[in-house]
Amino acid sequence: MQMESTHKFSVDIIGVPVDLGADRRGVDMGPSAIRYAHLQRELSRTGCTFADLGNLEVPIAEMCKITEPKVKYIDCIVPMARRTAGAVATSMQQGHFPLVLGGDHSIAIGSVRGAAKHKKLGVIWVDAHADFNTPETTPSGNIHGMPLAALCGLGDPRLVRLWDETAPVLDPRRVAVIGARDLDIGEKENLHRAGVMVLGMEQIDRIGMFQVMEKALAHVMQDVDGVYLSFDVDVLDPRHAPGVGTPVSGGLTYREAHLACEMIAETGQLLGMDLVEVNPILDVQNQTASLAVELAVSALGRRIWVE
Repeated sequence: MQMESTHKFSVDIIGVPVDLGADRRGVDMGPSAIRYAHLQRELSRTGCTFADLGNLEVPIAEMCKITEPKVKYIDCIVPMARRTAGAVATSMQQGHFPLVLGGDHSIAIGSVRGAAKHKKLGVIWVDAHADFNTPETTPSGNIHGMPLAALCGLGDPRLVRLWDETAPVLDPRRVAVIGARDLDIGEKENLHRAGVMVLGMEQIDRIGMFQVMEKALAHVMQDVDGVYLSFDVDVLDPRHAPGVGTPVSGGLTYREAHLACEMIAETGQLLGMDLVEVNPILDVQNQTASLAVELAVSALGRRIWVE
């Protein structure tokens, strides 16, 4: 029997069709793929109200140039992040739940900043990668590997600030990275110095997803107004989510991913969510986008009870 959360959200769907932060093209079609996977139908089944606000304006790669190899396409990514921050801040100011569809994970530089404009956030970052590189540590120069570092005050000032606001956006001691299994050497040092909690696949294997999420939520929910979930579908094992640009073997199972989202929903403190890195060019019959939709509605409170 299907049961729903008692808390009903007013969801704003915000598409950010950007692939400038990534190495492989195609993730800019992620918002369309997720919508095509019956996003609105599944949201309606949770009892949520929703409005699709369409896609934000984002330049395509052919309109931009790589002027700085250590922060590729930064001149186009910063304006995109500003627009994303504005859209998310407006949504939350209206008491709504922003559901931000990527696009690559560089969108979080804007989405999390917008969510934090009027709220003190704890953040759950579910990702095969920690996205905690800076221009000094990045092996690729791809900005989708830098958003969490920028939100915690590390890296290029243009990404850290976006405009003349106080930085950092997040207290790194209220951030937990779940499912990481592909970290760069300099990135590991950044994470350690910043005090970010990292609960990678080894910890999940050893103590299980339930205890990992209990630890993570207890860590990020101290002295905050609520939780923001930034979910990169490459955290899943590629057998479950083939449509990603940076697949890494040995990821979360279908049920582990759902349990993580269900436990976040149970807190009643979720304020907004990113769904990023769905690449339909690399997908099989849109199964990665369909799984992304399932995870979104789990985070919004949909549960399956077996009696």
